[in-house]
Amino acid sequence: MRLLVASFTALIILAPGVALGQTAGAAPAASGQISTGSQAAAAKPTQQQFYAQDGGTTEVLESIVIPPKADAPFTLTLQTEWVRTLYDGGTITSVNQRKIARDTKGRIYQERWFLVPKNGKVQSRMTTIQISDPNAHTHYNCFMLEEPHVCVLTTFTPSTTAVYKTAGPPPGPLPSDTGEAIHEDLGKQLVSGVETIGTRDAIIYNPGVFGNDRKVTVEREFWYSAQLGINLLSKRSDPRFGAQTFTATNLILFEPDEKLYELPEGFKVVDRRQEAPADVD
Repeated sequence: MRLLVASFTALIILAPGVALGQTAGAAPAASGQISTGSQAAAAKPTQQQFYAQDGGTTEVLESIVIPPKADAPFTLTLQTEWVRTLYDGGTITSVNQRKIARDTKGRIYQERWFLVPKNGKVQSRMTTIQISDPNAHTHYNCFMLEEPHVCVLTTFTPSTTAVYKTAGPPPGPLPSDTGEAIHEDLGKQLVSGVETIGTRDAIIYNPGVFGNDRKVTVEREFWYSAQLGINLLSKRSDPRFGAQTFTATNLILFEPDEKLYELPEGFKVVDRRQEAPADVD
């Protein structure tokens, strides 16, 4: 269940520029003559001009996975930090925090906020509210910054009994001599007052797997709560994309406010559902 950073996204978009062409003015009427407008009709059409730049990238940060687990309600604030290392050794750090809640029915409420520079002057803004119901098979994306205000309704397929596996590949050599997987058990620790089990998985890719000229190590460390079925602390380190840390804070293990599952006032529903499939565990 990948939801774009709702949980955000850092995107670079090149939009077409405003048309800059102008219409040539009509010649003035000769003395004693009345202009009929035929000269204006013969004017040159507006010429469209666009700014175009080659290259660039589009980056999407994937957040933590929240399964629709029943009878395990909570409300928390998820803090995200994304550190990217530059070619010259410097770093760019982006952060945000957002609210996540789940009730005893397995319904999920999530906010999505812009990532902003850490310790910068730019204030984050909420972009989206997401409401998922595993029993009604509905998923709403309510876009807070768009006009007109709409909530797009799609089909939510996971059930409350679905199993989400967070472990990496089994330790040992990877197929086709692409590298090696390493698994390490880290024991137990409390995160936000809840017991978690720690795991560190690393994959060491051999040179040439994706154009790399040397070995590349991608490492994941996560602290999983069996009680809630989610990772309360998750770290991912990948030299291609930087280091990502997701930390659950302000954790409350009670039924969330019922009003969270109401659509924002004044929003129109745009139904894009297909027929809901049968539950699949």
